[in-house]
Amino acid sequence: MVTEEATEIKRPLPVFKNPSFQQKFRPISISGKKRTWRSLKQVLAQERSLPWPPEFVHYSSINAPPSFKPAKKYSDISGLLSRYTDPQTKLYYSTTEEFSTVRSLPMDITAGYLALRGASSIVG
Repeated sequence: MVTEEATEIKRPLPVFKNPSFQQKFRPISISGKKRTWRSLKQVLAQERSLPWPPEFVHYSSINAPPSFKPAKKYSDISGLLSRYTDPQTKLYYSTTEEFSTVRSLPMDITAGYLALRGASSIVG
């Protein structure tokens, strides 16, 4: 007859409970300083400077087709998803409070919001 102790399988402890676990993804150097992360711009610049074979795939060689989904519109005031566009100023807004704010903005501020979004700044 088999006892319960013999049928139990010994499972390894989860990583967060393992006392001998050492963090491997962000090592700290000998001097005690944390390693600084590189920005995407720095990674791309380094990739362009290295001699890659022509068939190698990297960030700057990926070409994607245009999306069939329409671009999402975000409110120029709050940054929330917006459904509405003011016909006078062409600014996007999501609530009635934002609409009153959009209508009360001076023309130079409206032109600044449109410039930030990359829209044509023809306000009329």
